[in-house]
Amino acid sequence: MEKVAPFGAAILILLLTIPPSHAGPCEDSIARVQAQADAAIEKRAGAGGWQKESLDATRNYQPTPRSIAATEGKYGRRLQRVLNALNLARAADRAGDAAQCNAQLDKATRALAAAR
Repeated sequence: MEKVAPFGAAILILLLTIPPSHAGPCEDSIARVQAQADAAIEKRAGAGGWQKESLDATRNYQPTPRSIAATEGKYGRRLQRVLNALNLARAADRAGDAAQCNAQLDKATRALAAAR
């Protein structure tokens, strides 16, 4: 019983020192636009047909939305603009700048519409 008390106290101290996390002002909007971008990338990647396997693929690297978009040429550059705007929106969201976050989300949405 004596060994349980210090262990319980250590867990309590650990739990009390964890800072709370707060969702940013436009986190839900970022998630919505990210889902739309992911769907557009998947749709384009599936429609492209067969392509030569890259060196990264032979090394078992997992593709990211950005790496998939990069292989899609002109269409991929548009999708990269969407992903760049989403990254800037996330940075603004972490900083608590709702106006900048919304501006970057608008930019991402317009770029996504142009990519379709």
